[in-house]
This record gives sequence, C-alpha cells and structure tokens, in this order.
Amino acid sequence: MYHTGFADEAGDSIDVQIRATQELGWSNIEARSVGGVNLTDLSDEKFDQVCEKLAVADVRINCLGSAIANWSRDPRREEDFQYSVEALQRAIPRMYRLGTSMIRGMSFAVVQDEEPDSPELEKIIFGKVRHLVRICEEAGILYLHENCMNYGGMSHEHTLRLLDNVRSPSLRLVFDTGNPLFTYRRHGPKPYRKQSSWEFYANVREWIHYVHIKDGRYIRESAGIFPEVEYTFPAEGDGDVERIVRDLLQTGYDGGFSIEPHLAVVHHDSSAQPANEVRYNNYVEYGRRFMRLVEAVTGDRA
Repeated sequence: MYHTGFADEAGDSIDVQIRATQELGWSNIEARSVGGVNLTDLSDEKFDQVCEKLAVADVRINCLGSAIANWSRDPRREEDFQYSVEALQRAIPRMYRLGTSMIRGMSFAVVQDEEPDSPELEKIIFGKVRHLVRICEEAGILYLHENCMNYGGMSHEHTLRLLDNVRSPSLRLVFDTGNPLFTYRRHGPKPYRKQSSWEFYANVREWIHYVHIKDGRYIRESAGIFPEVEYTFPAEGDGDVERIVRDLLQTGYDGGFSIEPHLAVVHHDSSAQPANEVRYNNYVEYGRRFMRLVEAVTGDRA
C-alpha cells in the first residue's frame, strides 16, 4: 500500500508539487496538470523539464490523470472521441518514460437530451471505450475507469455493464470515494436519488485497482455540470471514507491511495483561486490526516 495524490491541488508548478510530496514523506504523484496544462498536452520541451525535475527529486508519477473520455466529452461527437484517442496516443510514450502503467480515463459525458443508457447510445459508448482500452492493451498499460459524471458513474450497475461489454484485462477501476455524494443514481424510475459511496464501492470492489480519496457533503444543484459540495477532510463527510479504507485493507488491498482534497481548489472550477499558501497547506494537512486515518485503521486490525 502506498500514498500519492493530485499534487496540482498543492500548486501549479512541478516544483511546488514535488515539495508538497516530499514534505509528506511520499515518493509518488498522480500527475494531472503542470502549469494548468494536462500532462498529455504539455509541449515536449516542458515535459522534458518535468521529467528532469522528478528525476533529481527521486519522485515518480504513479498514475496519469488524463481527461480522456471525461465528463466534458460527448460520446456522440467524433471530435471528442478523436481528442481522446490522440491524447491516449500522446500519453503512452510519456508513460513509458515516466515508468507508469496506469492512466485514469472515463466513459464520456452523461448526455442530457436523450436517455443516457439507451441501447443505441450504449452501443456507441461501449464501442468507443473498447477502442481506447484496446490501445492500452496493446501498449501494456491499464485504463483505470473513474466513477465520475460519466456513463459508468451513473450507478454501479452502469460500471458493471461497461466492464461486461468491454471485457479486457486492461480495463480496471479507480474508485473515488467522494464522487457518489453529488452524483445521481440513474437506475430505476425517477426521481433519482444521490448515490451512496459504500453501496457503489461494495458492488464494484472486485474490480478496484486504485483509489481516490475525497470527502464532503452535497449541498445543492448548480447551473453547471457539478453540484455545490462542501468538501471536507477525509472521514469528516458523507463519503464513507473510513469504512471503505478499513474494508479495503481488511480484504487485502495493497494498491495506492491518492488524495484529491478539493478543499482549497476544485480542479474543474476555474473560479476557485485561493492563495497559493492556502492551497499548499490544505494539501499537506489533508495528506497527514489521511495517513493518520490509515494508521488508526491498521492499528485496529493488529
């Protein structure tokens, strides 16, 4: 078991991300963006600079947090699919250089103008995700699907349906403890209720390869894609974080726990621009609290 995190929540520059990681005593970063640009979209020159700084610091990238097939990509738009294919193709040689075998991906946006799990739409989604996963399979890397505002994130049933229809050893899950809090369980008759993190987790546990740690409380819907959420430190919200972590460790989980605090900055919310010091301190404090939570859970098992 190891600790890592979306260190771009500590700061935009790779220097700050490395510093926060080392202050926590960690040696891994889940790379999402540097200077506000996703690692798959950085210029070759800037990517070289990132690699050099990581090597000097002896810090590695354990997973690439891409925007492939994410909540902003309509499964019906060919340009969104092509972006995802090209981003993945750019990512693979960078992953080889970084020595990481995992890339975070999704299953396209939840469409709003038709039933998102209609047979015709599902055929499109399964086919496009299958294509992305096959690229990963050929490259010898894992496509880790995250339960977010995407097809597979609509319920654990949708995730299981995706796994069953894509069927590849290169498709596994990254489970996010916080995302169910603000996501409707789009299964059965309306009105839909919000999801339960524990319920979702318990039904997909067998396929979980990696875990994102996020917690909070749902407040209300907003005008955008993402509702208003009060994010909290781990195990202080409604994400069943301690229960899930305890169950994972009791059932032999030995993978990574990646913190995604959202306390000082929400990655997809450009209006949240706190002071750099607040961002940095919140990230480090979040990491420390999560480590204490793991120690307490591990101690209970002794």
